[in-house]
Amino acid sequence: MATPKIVLFYVFTPLPDPDAIRLWQLAVCESLGLRGRIIVSPHGINATVGGDLPEVKRYVRTLRTYPAFAGADIKWSEGLGDDFPRLSVKVRPEIVTFGVPGEVSVDARLVAERGDEVVFFDGRNAIEAQIGRFSGAVIPPVETTRDFLPLIDSGAFDAYKDRPLITYCTGGVRCEVLSALLRNRGFREVYQLDGGIVRYGQVFGDDGLWEGSLYVFDSRMSVDFSDRAQVIGKCSECAAPTNRIANHPDELGRELAVLCTGCRPVSG
Repeated sequence: MATPKIVLFYVFTPLPDPDAIRLWQLAVCESLGLRGRIIVSPHGINATVGGDLPEVKRYVRTLRTYPAFAGADIKWSEGLGDDFPRLSVKVRPEIVTFGVPGEVSVDARLVAERGDEVVFFDGRNAIEAQIGRFSGAVIPPVETTRDFLPLIDSGAFDAYKDRPLITYCTGGVRCEVLSALLRNRGFREVYQLDGGIVRYGQVFGDDGLWEGSLYVFDSRMSVDFSDRAQVIGKCSECAAPTNRIANHPDELGRELAVLCTGCRPVSG
């Protein structure tokens, strides 16, 4: 029986011909029968791809043949087999849409913890934090990544400018960009969680500072790092405890909501 797997990765690296990379990635994935979402930009690549284990392994080996992607930090997770409805490979100005492609640069990041001084800063959309987050984290009230900059520029987070700030997100790509943007706006000591929540969960499970479940961008909608994961979400319809996010108001809706099993839309 085939074993479905999902790989998540990003690489910040200058790509002089993003469309050539797009065509290559499209051809490789189609030849292997893989589905998922790949975004290519002049600054690098951001991808989540799923399929049967042998084909996903071949994809990763092929990816690493391109020198700039050879050291990609690949995060693996268990799939369901129907995790993505289709394959999408696109070229965009940014691999995450903060709306400031000219500010993105490629450099190293450092993770540091200094006790109570440290502030964890959630780099995801606010609804994702409703079912899982780092203990005591700052959760910006944003619906999309484009909402971050107006909030930062408004001074909403100026109280943290002189404290060690650790940004975090699902796989690391959003907080990599967010860290650079915060530094450019006067935040003195900004770090990011290397490898994102996915890598942290793989190392610490539910024995670290993470609380709850992780929202993911495929049909699973959320994953736990152990069978001891806390349930911190509350259903938006009935307030029952839940760790699930679903399309709302129906299964085809583009809006997301935290919904318990009883209130989730059912396929017709």
